[in-house]
Amino acid sequence: QVQLVESGGGAVQAGESLRLSCAASGRPLNAYSWGWFRQTPGKEREFVAAISDRDRLTRYADSVKGRFAVSRDNTKNTTYLQMNSLEGGGTGKEYCSEDLNYVTYVRGETYQIQYWGQRTQGTVAS
Repeated sequence: QVQLVESGGGAVQAGESLRLSCAASGRPLNAYSWGWFRQTPGKEREFVAAISDRDRLTRYADSVKGRFAVSRDNTKNTTYLQMNSLEGGGTGKEYCSEDLNYVTYVRGETYQIQYWGQRTQGTVAS
């Protein structure tokens, strides 16, 4: 059974940084693309960033370009989301995800994504 376990997050001041991690287990291959989404109260999950498997192509939402960076360490089956210059007044939860096809993230086909993490700790920037 595939599991994605996120860590990181917490409360910070506007302008500060946070780093999230997401580790995968229960699957034999590293040929997965990773994606990060954010959900704020009362709203649907919104795409934040994605990274492909081999070529490590990256894609970002316009709202985080230049501030966030997604990366991966295949030796640890882990992806990271470095969030810099966090904007104030924001409360939400970040979710990591995996899919075999990077195109799923490029096309915004969220409903196709195969695996999701179960975010337990949110991020607050005040």
